[in-house]
Amino acid sequence: MANFVFVSPTFPDTYYQFPKAWKELGGTSLCIGEDPYEYLSEDLKRASDEYYQVSSLGDYDQMYRAVAWFAHKHGKIDWLESHNEFWLEQDAMLRTDFNITTGDNSETVRRYKRKSGMKKYYEKAGVKTARWAMAETLDKALEFTAEVGYPIIVKPDTGVGANATYKINNDDELRAFFNDKPAEPYIMEEFVTGEIVSFDGLCGRNGEIIFRTVHVYKSQVIDVLNHNSEDFFYSLREVPEDIDKIGRAVIEAFDLKARFFHTEYFRMTKDKKGLGKKGDLIGLEVNMRLPGGYIPDMMNFANNIDLFRMYADMCMNGSSPIITDRPYFCAFFGRRDWGAYVLDEPEIFHRYGQNIRKHGRMPGILAGMGDDYYIACFKTLEEVEKFGTDIGLKYTDTEEKKKK
Repeated sequence: MANFVFVSPTFPDTYYQFPKAWKELGGTSLCIGEDPYEYLSEDLKRASDEYYQVSSLGDYDQMYRAVAWFAHKHGKIDWLESHNEFWLEQDAMLRTDFNITTGDNSETVRRYKRKSGMKKYYEKAGVKTARWAMAETLDKALEFTAEVGYPIIVKPDTGVGANATYKINNDDELRAFFNDKPAEPYIMEEFVTGEIVSFDGLCGRNGEIIFRTVHVYKSQVIDVLNHNSEDFFYSLREVPEDIDKIGRAVIEAFDLKARFFHTEYFRMTKDKKGLGKKGDLIGLEVNMRLPGGYIPDMMNFANNIDLFRMYADMCMNGSSPIITDRPYFCAFFGRRDWGAYVLDEPEIFHRYGQNIRKHGRMPGILAGMGDDYYIACFKTLEEVEKFGTDIGLKYTDTEEKKKK
C-alpha cells in the first residue's frame, strides 16, 4: 500500500480531493496542515487516513517531525506533494531528507523556482522571451531601459505569480523603486503588449503529457492584483497548434515528470522591434504545479474529467488515460463589490443558470481574483464573450468620467 503525504490539503478548499482519490485507489492518505482536526471539513476527514497538525507549515523542524512520525508509523513514504507554489522548495527538502525519489529534490527544484533561471529553459525549447536583466543597481537599470524602452516590469525573482510586481513607466518611477527596493532579488523585463495565454496540464512519470489545455486571460493580471480590476479568463476547446508545439517543447526542456504544469506566454498584439511581431508567442514564466484558485475545477468542468483521480492513478499505477475530448469552453469572472455591473446576481442566474457550474465569495487569500466569482461552461466562444459582456461593468472608467 503506497503512502502519500499531502501538505496543506485545506488550501484551496477543493484539494481534499487529492487524498480522497488516493484513498479510493487503495493508498494511504497522510495529511499535514495547520488547522485543528475538529475544524476540518467532513470531506477531508473522510479522505485522510491520518492528519498531523503543525502550528506553522513554514517551520521545517515541525514538518520534518510530522513526516518522520508518518514514516515511523506507516513505513516508507512513497510520495510527498503540496501542489502549492509557496511550498515547492520545502517539499523538495523533505523529499531529499527522507529519500523520496518520486519528485524533485532540493537541487532539481531550482530549475523552475527562479524567474531568471527559467529563461535558459525557454531558450533550450526554442521559445523567445522578453529581454531582461537583474535589478541590481539604478545605473544598470537605466542602461536596460535605454535599450528596451519604457514601460518595464519589475518583479521578485522567486515570487509567486504576479505578487509584488510593478509596471514602471519612466526614470522617476524607476528611481523611486530603487529608493525603496526590497532586499530580495528582483528581475526587470521589457514590457510586452499582448494577451497572456497559458498551457496547462499534467505529465506522467515518463514525461508524457496526459492532459493539456489552454487558458486565455482577457484581463491584465497585474491590474487585477494591483488595482482590483475584474478578472476574466477562459479555457479553449481546441489547443492552438503553435501553443501546443512550444508548450510541449518547454515541458520537455524542463524534463518534467509526474507533475502538473502551468506555463505562460504572451501572444503579441503589436509588433515590437527587437522582440517580435503581432501574433508571436513570447515565453513569460512557468509554475510547475496546478494553476491557482479554482482553475483545477474549471479544467474538470470543461473536459468532464477528474484531475485529482487522474493524478492519483498516474502516481500509483504509472499511467492514466490521455484526454482528448473537450466538450466545453469554461469561463471565470471575478467581480468586485464596488462595481456597477450590467446584470445583477438574480439576472445572471436567470440568463445563465444552466451554464454556471460554481459560484461564491472568494476566500480572503484569493481575493486578488475578485470578491464574487462565477464559473460557467459554454459550447461556443461567442457565448463565452457574451457572458463576459453581460456579467461585466456597465461602463469603463473613461465612460464614467464623461458621465460626471
